[in-house]
Amino acid sequence: MKTLYLDIFSGISGDMFLGALLDLGVDFTALQKELGKLRVDGYHLHCARAERQQIEGVKFDVHVGGHHGHGHAAHEGHHHEHEHDEHAHGRNFAEIKQLIADSGLSPWVKEKAVAVFQRIAVAEGKIHGKTPDEVHFHEVGAVDSIVDIVGGCIGLEMLQRPRVLAGCPVDGVGWIDCAHGRFPIPAPATLEIFAARSVSVSQCEEPHELITPTGAALLAEFAEEFGPMKNLRPERIGIGVGGRSNKTRPNVLRAVLGESEGSAAHDWEIDTIAVLETNLDDITAEWLGHFTEKAMAAGALDVFHTPIQMKKNRPGVLLTVLCEAAKADDFSEMMLRETTAFGIRRTVAERRKLRREFKTVSTPYGSITVKIGQLDGQTLQIAPEYESCKKAAAEKQAPLKDVYEAARRAASAGPP
Repeated sequence: MKTLYLDIFSGISGDMFLGALLDLGVDFTALQKELGKLRVDGYHLHCARAERQQIEGVKFDVHVGGHHGHGHAAHEGHHHEHEHDEHAHGRNFAEIKQLIADSGLSPWVKEKAVAVFQRIAVAEGKIHGKTPDEVHFHEVGAVDSIVDIVGGCIGLEMLQRPRVLAGCPVDGVGWIDCAHGRFPIPAPATLEIFAARSVSVSQCEEPHELITPTGAALLAEFAEEFGPMKNLRPERIGIGVGGRSNKTRPNVLRAVLGESEGSAAHDWEIDTIAVLETNLDDITAEWLGHFTEKAMAAGALDVFHTPIQMKKNRPGVLLTVLCEAAKADDFSEMMLRETTAFGIRRTVAERRKLRREFKTVSTPYGSITVKIGQLDGQTLQIAPEYESCKKAAAEKQAPLKDVYEAARRAASAGPP
């Protein structure tokens, strides 16, 4: 199975990640063209060979107007210089989400880019007592972040979305200058991002920040496992070069693209979610229904309740909410406020998911959107999208089940 291993012995930042992907073979012109599908201007990209301590790789830069976008004190720690400045006039997370949603990028790139930004926004919101949508990015920092994060997702898709593994995160020591003063390394947002994913972090003697919040968010979103390289047959090695010369190690990110050997490897997607549960024996059916609707509208991945037998033989329900790990506190509060619960049990679980893609198929009832689930190149699930089928059924005055079956047959038949 195609696997990308990120050897983060000298940390990771967004521009180093993109530099490594470009060194692996991602086409720079094609990357620029895809990024052009975002309605963001006032910047240009630069890509060149560069060297750190006699290790050569690709140096990727974003130039915003007359400003060199990756020129701050960290690797290119643009987040620390600009984020959370209440007086800045940039984009907040809600605006960035809309910007990505309105673009012509692929559904997978949109989904993953928003997910990476979400990890940063949740972490920053927790630190500063704001909701994720309120987290504000300075104009320069926002452009840098959008290009690094969206570009990284585009690069992975251009490499055919390999399974991503990474070494154990190691940060440096010392201090960074944030908008609110000096703070010890690791940066607060970096730690919050790793905490939400339950990732272990170590420090080394390098007196600089090695892992930026963007780098941490990319790792948290894409890396399935953290540890030494195992049973990987290297095919290509890419080097992403950072902007500083470190004291104890070359400031580079090494990315190894190859084939994972062994029968256990599959190309499924892996993510981490929170499972919230509470036992209830004194809640009405109407309240349960109300809570389910409210939680789903707020972005829960799933909400369900199961009949159970409680103490003293009282019938009750087990209310379960599945959500992103970073949103667990928000949904725990909602459960406590909107139900009769006195406490919430919380666990973190890993999911294995089929690789998904959406395509539009032609049927006698019109065009229908279908979700395809694949494992190791084989299609295992075909699921017509409900809203698309519902609309077609209403327009053609046809039974919904007939539209579903027509969409499934069209998707199973494949291209003509």
